[in-house]
Amino acid sequence: MTTSATSLDKRLILVDKTIAVHGNRRDALLEILHTAHNVYGFLDKKILLHISEKLRIPPSQVYGVATFYNYFKLKKPGSHSVTFCLGTACYVKGVEEILSALEKEFNVKRGETSSDGKLSLFVTRCVGACAMAPNVIVDDEMIGKATKEVVLERIRKILESERVEA
Repeated sequence: MTTSATSLDKRLILVDKTIAVHGNRRDALLEILHTAHNVYGFLDKKILLHISEKLRIPPSQVYGVATFYNYFKLKKPGSHSVTFCLGTACYVKGVEEILSALEKEFNVKRGETSSDGKLSLFVTRCVGACAMAPNVIVDDEMIGKATKEVVLERIRKILESERVEA
């Protein structure tokens, strides 16, 4: 990412400043990934490789950290995102049925974004709220003890209000 086009990218300058503030230390990887995610909105292959090169650590290690935490998205998300907890408690309590219903109704698969760029579906292994299973996060708002009816209605309302505003 050292071409003239990317050297003018103010977001990359912020990432590089964060790397410099931490003295190019490997143990600052998580903080650097947070900065990159905050300024880009996601972590694509190019930025992960850039961080890997700057910190002189294997790309697999950077990727491993980025994929371990559900906070990080590796693809540009849609304007609205839904994250499904697939941890044991949520799975047993039926989160898969909710996910399948959304995939069918909105014609988008897990890990992907709808063709209009409005809705992204993500999965994670645990959100740490097992007592409230199944858990679904819609635009950073957790829905505990979620049902497919509640989640579908929430997303329909969000998308409908967006159409009305446009």
